[in-house]
Amino acid sequence: MIRNRPGGHSLVEQLAALSSPHRLRIIAVLSRQGRQYVSELARLIGMSRPLLYLHLEKLEAAGFVTSELSLSADGKALKWFEVCDFELALSPDTIAADAALISDREENN
Repeated sequence: MIRNRPGGHSLVEQLAALSSPHRLRIIAVLSRQGRQYVSELARLIGMSRPLLYLHLEKLEAAGFVTSELSLSADGKALKWFEVCDFELALSPDTIAADAALISDREENN
C-alpha cells in the first residue's frame, strides 16, 4: 500500500504512473535535488519541457509530486515541483484490498 496517499488515488493509477523509467528518474532527481522549477528540472533530466510536463502531470495526478506557481523577481512565471512523501509496499493482501475497491466502484457505476 502507499501510505499518505493524497486524495485516495488507486493502486492501479499509482502503479501506472510509476511504470515509466522517465517518471522514475523525475522522482529520483526531485528526491535528491529537492524542489525544482520546470526549466531547471528539464535540464537536469535532459528532457524537453513539453515532454517533462506530460510526465509531471501523470505523477501529480497519482499523488507522487505537487506543484506550485510563483513569480520570479523579473516577473516570469515559474512552476515548481517537489516529490511527496510516500512509501510503496506491495503484497498479495494490498493488491486484493485494492482489487475489491475497484470491483465495488464498478458495481456502483
